Amino acid sequence: IWLSSSCAPPRRAAIWAQLGNGDIEEITCNTEPGKSDLVYVGFCVERGDCPIEVQELLKKIHNRKIALFGTCGFGQSQEYYDRIVENVKQWIPKDNSCLGAFLCMGKMPMQVRKRYEVMEENPEQREKAQMLIRNFDKALLHPDDADIQNAVAFAREAWEKAESCTDM
Repeated sequence: IWLSSSCAPPRRAAIWAQLGNGDIEEITCNTEPGKSDLVYVGFCVERGDCPIEVQELLKKIHNRKIALFGTCGFGQSQEYYDRIVENVKQWIPKDNSCLGAFLCMGKMPMQVRKRYEVMEENPEQREKAQMLIRNFDKALLHPDDADIQNAVAFAREAWEKAESCTDM
């Protein structure tokens, strides 16, 4: 299990507690792929894609089965999640098999809320800024227990898919 260093430690702990089948390694730009046939790659969405260290890792993985999981500040829209997944999958070489992806809402850094608060001072941006602030505050509660349970169900499903998938 590889997890982007941009994800907060509590998220890593929650995932580890539920998916304790392997080691969780932090992803950096220098991370080298291990030898496992199935790899889980986790990340926090940045500008509609995975962070650069995740992009670099994905480009190095070959002939593996990959399951993606992540959190993003916006969401609760399958269409939005699907666009993110397509952006992330572009970094995966074609000789791999992507077993799917799980995305859910997740916390954002406080500086994002501060940026929205500055936007709110502009009358032309006030309505949009208020919507963004409401979304930010909602995201503070995620990933919640239901998100973690859904992530675990996805991880188990990916494991079962990997076990039954012998052709690459």
